[in-house]
Amino acid sequence: MDMELIPAPVSVGDEGRRGFLMDRATTITAQTGTETTERWLRTTLGAAFGLPLAPGVEGGDNTVRLLIDPALEPEGYRLSTGTGRSIEITGGSPAGVFWGAQTLRQLLGPKAFRRAPAAGGGRAAVAATDIEDRPRFAWRGLMLDVSRHFLPKDDVLRYLDLLAAHKLNVFHFHLTDDQGWRVEIKRFPKLTEVGSWRSRTKYGHRASELWDETPYGGHYTQDDIREIVAYAAERHIRVVPEIDIPGHSQAAISAYPELGNTDVVDTAALSVWDTWGVSPNVLAPTDNTLRFYEGVFEELLDLFPAATSPFIHIGGDECLKDQWKQSPAAQARIKELGLADEDELQSWFIRHFDGWLTERGRRLIGWDEILEGGLPDGAAVSSWRGYAGGVAAAEAGHDVVMCPEQQVYLDHRQHGGPDEPMPIGYVRTLEDVYRFEPVPPGLSEEAARHILGTQANVWTEVMQNRSRVDYQVFPRLAAFAEVAWSALPAPADRDFADFERRMTGHYARLDALGVEYRPPGGPLPWQKRPGILGRPIEGVPPNV
Repeated sequence: MDMELIPAPVSVGDEGRRGFLMDRATTITAQTGTETTERWLRTTLGAAFGLPLAPGVEGGDNTVRLLIDPALEPEGYRLSTGTGRSIEITGGSPAGVFWGAQTLRQLLGPKAFRRAPAAGGGRAAVAATDIEDRPRFAWRGLMLDVSRHFLPKDDVLRYLDLLAAHKLNVFHFHLTDDQGWRVEIKRFPKLTEVGSWRSRTKYGHRASELWDETPYGGHYTQDDIREIVAYAAERHIRVVPEIDIPGHSQAAISAYPELGNTDVVDTAALSVWDTWGVSPNVLAPTDNTLRFYEGVFEELLDLFPAATSPFIHIGGDECLKDQWKQSPAAQARIKELGLADEDELQSWFIRHFDGWLTERGRRLIGWDEILEGGLPDGAAVSSWRGYAGGVAAAEAGHDVVMCPEQQVYLDHRQHGGPDEPMPIGYVRTLEDVYRFEPVPPGLSEEAARHILGTQANVWTEVMQNRSRVDYQVFPRLAAFAEVAWSALPAPADRDFADFERRMTGHYARLDALGVEYRPPGGPLPWQKRPGILGRPIEGVPPNV
């Protein structure tokens, strides 16, 4: 039976069942604990079809019944039609009920993804069905870099809706980098007054000779952040905020020059970085720097409560050690702490904040470079440089999120043709992403249990706005979502032809949502960027 569902459910049957017709008389009967889904159904499906979806009575007919059965897996659900002309969604937890509601929306057809009813709206049918479903991984994420190019609050809220529509449940929010600081910190106002603006921006890859001379910037107020976090929580999405230390910190140093290595460079002369790559300007290993970032994290923990944000990401990647090697103060610190070298100095930074966060009931997660120089027991790793960092971390007993750049960096180009806009990295087609396997073969059973899941990463150096982000992210995020959710066979045995066929129905949903995806036939004329230098890498990416 074909329902064109993405991601694919565990099983679909229809034996002895009747269909369901949603009309003006349809109600919602919600068991205690399912209120988030009840509200979501009323606002989305109610708007799409122009229906009131009023509260129903227990045992009534023509209702959408929302139930919780703790015997199911927490994020698992069962969706079935036919009892009293109703439809029943039973989840193992409130989140499971919500994912079941996402499936219901897909079953109701592309019109269910509109914001207002078309003429003749007001009713929609679901064929007889009985769906059993549960996710393969608990961590199914998307990382969005809003530092290189800023996405306004409404665009972030829209991306949370797009994650939810694909049953993705983690939003990794990359808030700071060399090119911009994007979150208001009240005790350090210059972080946004100075650190959120750059005077101009490199256009294309860093080797491009082109510049956009328009001053560029933006940030989220603390109230914006609270709204984003609440919106995510309503959709059962965890938010992982990232404040990058000790590298990728030039925006912070430009705002507060004392944070940098003042004995090596004139940090007061630094501005927010206007080009791409890895800046040599890194944080100084001083007590003042530690206290400053403790202050930042104190405000951050208040904005990102533990229930929604158990993990705090501290970056830790691509920290160039040149300034520390030249800095008498940094060398004195290495000696004073009895450390072997600059790698251990970075580890000292990470360990400090691991202890600080642990005391406050949070868990530290960082990019795989934090393994260098040793890692505290409770810390988790985002494995980006390939599988190797994740394998090493998992074998050492650390939890891991697999996000290897060779496979699931969605800033990498989708096709080898000349029309791809500002082509970056390896060619990663829709099929390549569909055949991505988060758990590498050869991992011990014990280590495999430490793979929390997987996420796709979206770095925005060459994505100036929402439509450009859409082009890079979709349709590949749909393939990634199926990898993260569904119990697929080994990569070579996956039925990509069937996935492609189901995508035909899914493109219509994305159209209704206004997603400016890359069409299967290649970019539309306004999606191309002829003559803008990228950084394409030829050949098949290495499996490292």
